[in-house]
Amino acid sequence: MYNFVSGLQDGIKEALYDRPSKATTEYFIGKTVMVGEQPVVIDAKQAKDIYKYLLKNDYIDDDDNITAEYRKDKDNGTLAKLPETLAPIADGVHSLIQSVFDPSVLAAMVQDGNKTKITENKLNENFAKQQFQTLWSYINHKYAYTVEFDSAELIKKAIDHINEKMYVTRLQYTVTSGVQTRDMDQHAIERRDGFDKTKTRTETLMLTESSQIKYDLIGKIAEGTFLTRRTVAAILSGLQPHVFAMFKHNPEEFINKAIKLIREQKATMIVEHISYNQTEQVYDSNIFTAEKGSVDFAKAYRAKKHIQDYVFTDGTADKSIERRFAEDLDRAEEVCVYAKLPKGFHIPTPVGNYSPDWAIAFNEGSVKHIFFIAETKGTMDSLNLRPIEQAKIACAKKLFNSISTSKVRYHDVDSYQSLLDIMGKL
Repeated sequence: MYNFVSGLQDGIKEALYDRPSKATTEYFIGKTVMVGEQPVVIDAKQAKDIYKYLLKNDYIDDDDNITAEYRKDKDNGTLAKLPETLAPIADGVHSLIQSVFDPSVLAAMVQDGNKTKITENKLNENFAKQQFQTLWSYINHKYAYTVEFDSAELIKKAIDHINEKMYVTRLQYTVTSGVQTRDMDQHAIERRDGFDKTKTRTETLMLTESSQIKYDLIGKIAEGTFLTRRTVAAILSGLQPHVFAMFKHNPEEFINKAIKLIREQKATMIVEHISYNQTEQVYDSNIFTAEKGSVDFAKAYRAKKHIQDYVFTDGTADKSIERRFAEDLDRAEEVCVYAKLPKGFHIPTPVGNYSPDWAIAFNEGSVKHIFFIAETKGTMDSLNLRPIEQAKIACAKKLFNSISTSKVRYHDVDSYQSLLDIMGKL
């Protein structure tokens, strides 16, 4: 068994280290990622979904290089949600994406079969503490929202935003000419240097302008923005002619970017008009232990004040923002008990569900607000956050700060010290 596992891991590593420098569909096809202890090979459909995800969220540029936008979102913990088809292999997908610009990430994609694993991360005695139970009773309710839009205002803002920001790339192809080397052998073929490139020619693909493929432009945008066809039609009809003409150059990119730009304007409008109503449903405590499977405890933080023995933080860095935050919470004398909130705990918003990171109960009398919900971000500058992310955070503030203004507060922070500073100002 040992030889089989070792051989499997070596084979997977060998396949992974064959790494190009661009995030193309071809790069992802056939790559192997780990789901628990099981290797999963990415097929052509999944590879295409990954590429479309990167394109849709501006995570790759015209040359299929990973953009600074992806790196910033990764560092801030604000990466756009992967499509449902990729959700089961999300960690592996992002490791593959990151490996395009950081080869060291590949080393973490294959686990050592001989390492000790944690099969359960049960709730401990901290969960039963009165301080946490009181906090949990404040925040474990589920909510429904209502929001009213001024359609005319949204249409106008969306038109102006698309006219200013819309840009699509024309599809291009490159033809490379070369001459076979005189003394080509087997090793030259393996090294892919059996031909000397003499010249290249890049051409713009013009076939799209006469393509017979029909796109439901209004329907697709309406589906992606949760707006009516009438509203979408009004937005498109208000675009400047040269902007709308970009659709024929690259229909799919035009649709994806139009959805993104409209959602950004929609996001900026919802905060003023949204209201939350508490439903009869509540989150059960089992959401903290719902994620099953064997995980590597070496990547977890062994905590003393957390409601579970181990805290699994986001990010691949040894000292990520979340890891440092957890360590600071554990050391702080004023902190009584805290929880890393699971993804299953979320707040509904018109632009997607939002999951805050931390629930913290302080020792009474030590700080101004004894209960706090925190979101750890890589930056406190709202200008570095996308409009949709800003809207989600604003909705969270509106909800949590309306639950009990004297008991529960919410804020985004970039360190434990910034949390203390903010608490003193609220």
